Order: sequence, then C-alpha cells, then structure tokens
Amino acid sequence: MSGGEILDNTSTRVNVSSGGPLEATVGYSRAVRVGDHVVVAGTTTLHPGGVDHPGDCYRQAQAVLRIIGDALHEAGASLSDVVRTRAFLTDMSKAEEYGRAHGEVFGDIRPVATLVEVSALVHPDLVVEIEVDAIISPSPA
Repeated sequence: MSGGEILDNTSTRVNVSSGGPLEATVGYSRAVRVGDHVVVAGTTTLHPGGVDHPGDCYRQAQAVLRIIGDALHEAGASLSDVVRTRAFLTDMSKAEEYGRAHGEVFGDIRPVATLVEVSALVHPDLVVEIEVDAIISPSPA
C-alpha cells in the first residue's frame, strides 16, 4: 500500500499497487481508497509472464475476482463491501461462464452489475476484465 495511511473514515487517500506490468508505465493504481469508498481498476490475468488461463472466461473471471479480493483486503475492504461490478467480455457468448464465476463470489452479496461486450482487451488471450466499487460497511458495535 502506498499514498497514505488509513487513520479513520475521512478523506485520506490510499493507493494500492499489485505490481502489475502496466501500473507504473500507464500511471494507475490497482485500487484507490478515499474514506469508506474503494474503487478497483479494470483487472485481468495479465502478468509479466503472459496471461493466466488464455481464452477461458470462467477461469479468468475466477482468478480476476481473487486478485480484486486481495486488492480490496489491502485497502481495508472485502468482497462483501462491493456495491458495483463492471465486466468487459470480448465475446458475449461467454456471458454464462462469466456469470457463473460472478455468482460464486457475489450470489449472496448481490451488487449492481454491468456486463459489456468489447472488441478487444489489452492482450489477445484476455477474454474478461472486471472492475468494482466498494463501500466499507461500519463494523458492528
């Protein structure tokens, strides 16, 4: 984590890096927390060695949701705090595969969700990219 400390739920900004190959070059963070809001950037399985699960929407989505869960955790949030998901698929015929992975994580949480077909992602073996917004729930007293 870099960019500040979480002292309370005010407006301290915290940038979370996952060390992804494009973060420094493009100038973005995996996640940013301001107060009780956390936004996670579009996330894929791209890493310096290539792409995990080339062409497999279900397995890519599962892996991406794990990466997102890790970023949320580092920002002091969890998947249960997610209020919105956005997914970008290169082939809408794989929507059911994506939906299965999404439902395994969010079936009980039920955030609002958007699913969009795009012509391409940053690498030809990528078939899904996911971003999320979370609002950290207050801890029970």
